[in-house]
Amino acid sequence: MGIFGRKDTDTATATPAAVSPDLAALTGDYTIDPAHSTIGFVARHAMVTNVKGGFQDFTGSLHLDGADPSLSTATIDVKMDSISTGSDDRDGHLKSADFFKTEEFPTMTFRSTAAEALGGDDYRITGDLTILGTTKPLSIDLEFNGAAKDPFGNERVGFEGKAEILRSQWGLTWNAALETGGVLVSDKIKLTFDISAIKNAA
Repeated sequence: MGIFGRKDTDTATATPAAVSPDLAALTGDYTIDPAHSTIGFVARHAMVTNVKGGFQDFTGSLHLDGADPSLSTATIDVKMDSISTGSDDRDGHLKSADFFKTEEFPTMTFRSTAAEALGGDDYRITGDLTILGTTKPLSIDLEFNGAAKDPFGNERVGFEGKAEILRSQWGLTWNAALETGGVLVSDKIKLTFDISAIKNAA
């Protein structure tokens, strides 16, 4: 998650999207600041409303490469016991064997495999998302929110991201039928990311 650009092997025909000049100056390694970042999700409930939740305990790192943006990378590790939706009963159900089986599979991970610039401040990162021991590809669309030095001297970068998954592809298949038709929990889940990362000391 960083200075994203496509790495084309055919340089004669390659026309990569322009990289933001602000991003191009930010080469280095960064650590995600969980106190100022969020990883969230939205699921349709009972076909009529959205339930929002997130994870309170996660770590991650970014490598931004201004010389070759396609070499930018991201890693994220999420503690599944930290799931929070505003309801203790619902959180307990999500941690159970019906859903995330957190005792057996305590961590969800993302490891980037490719990145590209889409033009302006828009980027896309693709990688491997692992849930319940199952690994599937995931693409995240990102917007670069800027860079700044905070009052404590930390150099920060910010990104907002979004993606959609079908939870059944990772073995999350629990559901209940509604009398009026449809199901209790949607298969499609929207993921949201709001990331602040601090540049590591040289």
